Amino acid sequence: MKISHIEHLGIAVNSIEEALPYYENVLGLKCYNIEVVEDQKVRTAFLKVGETKIELLEPTSPESTIAKFIENKGQGIHHLAFCVEDGVANALAEVEAAGLRLIDKAPRGGAEGLHIAFLHPKSTQGVLTELCED
Repeated sequence: MKISHIEHLGIAVNSIEEALPYYENVLGLKCYNIEVVEDQKVRTAFLKVGETKIELLEPTSPESTIAKFIENKGQGIHHLAFCVEDGVANALAEVEAAGLRLIDKAPRGGAEGLHIAFLHPKSTQGVLTELCED
């Protein structure tokens, strides 16, 4: 697997509207996209820092994984996403062959039209890891 860059850092928040003033007014970043990803029961907002994005994740349902994360751990860093050059499906095959535990067995659609898949934090040193490709 060849990683080209950090695609984004996912941060779980109770409310995008409550979180944005910190990122925009204090840090000086600009939100350039807000969208709902229905199948993941999440609303996302994206900001850029250089070439890396910050993705704010707001649950749209109490059953969403983000709502459960906030309930168990509070607001904060949820995941780290890497862009892979050789495709998410190939990367999944490689990491599974290396013995890592997968959350997604195949790529699925994510925010901003990316193909994504998650690796289980129990096999990634405690960090929920997302693999992405355009």
